[in-house]
Amino acid sequence: MKAIQTDVVIIGAGPVGLFQVFELGLQGLKAVVVDSLTQVGGQCSELYPDKPIYDIPAIPVASASDIVNSLQQQASPFQPTYLLGHRVENITKRAEHDFLLTTDQQVQIECSAVIIAAGNGSFEPVKLKVAGIEQFINKQLHYHVSNINTFQDKALVVLGGGDAALDWALALQKVAASVVLIHRSLNFRASQSNVNQMHQLCDELKMQFLCGQVTDFKQQDGRLTSLIVSGKDGVKRTLELEQLLVCFGQSPKNGPTASWGLDMFQHLICVDTEKFQTSTSGIYAVGDCNYYPGKRKLILSGFHESALAAFAIAQALNPAKRIATLYTTTSPVVHKRMGLDATVPLSYT
Repeated sequence: MKAIQTDVVIIGAGPVGLFQVFELGLQGLKAVVVDSLTQVGGQCSELYPDKPIYDIPAIPVASASDIVNSLQQQASPFQPTYLLGHRVENITKRAEHDFLLTTDQQVQIECSAVIIAAGNGSFEPVKLKVAGIEQFINKQLHYHVSNINTFQDKALVVLGGGDAALDWALALQKVAASVVLIHRSLNFRASQSNVNQMHQLCDELKMQFLCGQVTDFKQQDGRLTSLIVSGKDGVKRTLELEQLLVCFGQSPKNGPTASWGLDMFQHLICVDTEKFQTSTSGIYAVGDCNYYPGKRKLILSGFHESALAAFAIAQALNPAKRIATLYTTTSPVVHKRMGLDATVPLSYT
């Protein structure tokens, strides 16, 4: 099979990877985006598509899925190629500005630069360890919320004591018929404001909290009907339910990043803050997967890093040319690359 040809390969199709497509496009660079998930958006799409995000500049509030959709639309004029359901296994640097990447499905890509935008890496949910209950996965047992309507008017039990468990218990309390939050102790790993709100809703009889652990379940006609909860007081309680959401957090899956020979710091990829280049020239890392002093794991930080990485790559591929800062508001070059008709005035209404 002939290798795919492109300017830059982006590993990761999360929000930062999608914005990286846009920034490369402004520089006239084509991109292939590779992601092991079968949809774009990374953890925003996989773990919390309906969760509101408040810290994207100029967007007071939007769901994670809306932000992902907007970023994909923003990148669309540059016609990126998406290889979803593929994992990059090997990166071979054959010469300066000459890389060969191979995916787990033996698809090869030739490019001049590589940008790793893999977020927090590949993770899988920590499972509920109750023998036999896995038969209900994606039917009544869920490890993330892919569609909030699944819980509409249902008797819901949420397991966990972290931010995700509290966030979803509070959010789904508004749509479910009933919500019971179960955590093994009274010590939560969530924000105090969410804990306070949960207790207030319990006082108002709008939801319930139970301190204990699920140790068994009952079923009837192939459906999960109730949980057996062992309480801290030694009492076993039977709790009826229709849907179960488990929020025990995520555990990292072993991936190939560590074998690529890059300098690492606690499983993160070391980069400089001028180009966001790794210890291997021509390979860059942006977003939550990278490390430098003062690093903050915020989407907006990844956007900033993506812009500087795109400028750095453009300069590296054209060393004799001064790469100017082109403004999307006024630059005819940028407008042409974005497919904009310069004769049509922009509308602000």
